Amino acid sequence: MSSSAPPRNRFERRRAETRRALVRAARQILAESGDAGASIQAIAERADVGFGSFYNHFESKAELFDTAVVDALEEFGQALDDRLAGIDDPAELVAAGFRLSARMAGSHPELMQVLRRRGLGCIHSASGLAPRAVRDLEAGVASGRFAALDPVVALSALGGTLLSLVELRFTRPDLDGDEAASRLAEMVLRMLGVPPGEAHDVARRPLPDLG
Repeated sequence: MSSSAPPRNRFERRRAETRRALVRAARQILAESGDAGASIQAIAERADVGFGSFYNHFESKAELFDTAVVDALEEFGQALDDRLAGIDDPAELVAAGFRLSARMAGSHPELMQVLRRRGLGCIHSASGLAPRAVRDLEAGVASGRFAALDPVVALSALGGTLLSLVELRFTRPDLDGDEAASRLAEMVLRMLGVPPGEAHDVARRPLPDLG
């Protein structure tokens, strides 16, 4: 979410709310269909703002949809940070992140649909999930928890695996999502150099509540 200072007057508050409404509308469209071809008129109507307001905030639809994706990924990353605060073990952070993501497909479907449809292009972005994942990977390597590895390459593996898990949760709702996520988390930990038995245990530690 944005870290900028709150609007200082009525005009700025209304302007900020209009921008938020446009971003929310774009997120909803991405979650429903992944179609970034919706007309500006359709976006404005969904946001319940005037057509002319669009260009007060964005130069193009592409800019709006990019902003919506970044907004969703930042919200997702912050949600994981909030729930995993206090966990110091990099291996447990990685595993819990996978497992909570699987549960969020049910508790935060719109958010996870955006990740599902547009996340691949943001695996190496400068905001959202990527810097948090690199942080945990580097901490794991520095502490000896993970094998020495290239964080960029490891991020590609983790990001692709996470997106596959999210896709699985939406396309195979009949599967036991928690068990599938734990097994996948165990595989990832072993890939990172955690011994098999320990990876199995870490991937099944109690999870914090999603709230």
